[in-house]
Amino acid sequence: MYVIVVGGGKIGYFLSKRLVQEDHEVLLLEKDRRRYSTLAEELGDVVAQGDGCEVRMMAEAGFARADVVVAVTGDDEDNLVICQMAKKKFQAPRTVARVNDPSNLAVFQKLGIDTTVSSIAIVAADVESDLRSIFSEGH
Repeated sequence: MYVIVVGGGKIGYFLSKRLVQEDHEVLLLEKDRRRYSTLAEELGDVVAQGDGCEVRMMAEAGFARADVVVAVTGDDEDNLVICQMAKKKFQAPRTVARVNDPSNLAVFQKLGIDTTVSSIAIVAADVESDLRSIFSEGH
């Protein structure tokens, strides 16, 4: 499976590393030149330097043949644009977006992003569940 990961922060790094270990074909796109150098030293030629929001870079990266495009930058707007372009222009069968601000989840889903991930929403739901459990036990 060919997976393009846009954003070389911690999530993008560890996701790409794991996918490579599982023998997937991976391309990790990182915009920042310094971060790209660090990632390339660690992961090798699966890392490319470029802006994953630019159509030219998307075409060069092979968005048209990607099975999955994962956008995990620190910017919700970038992640949305990346996934929408992957879907609409390059017909990527599956898109996954990191959503940093949980209030944006509904917008991402409404605009057709296949999978949205918000660590803040996940942690908040877990804490709320724990609190309900504590208070229902009468503590």
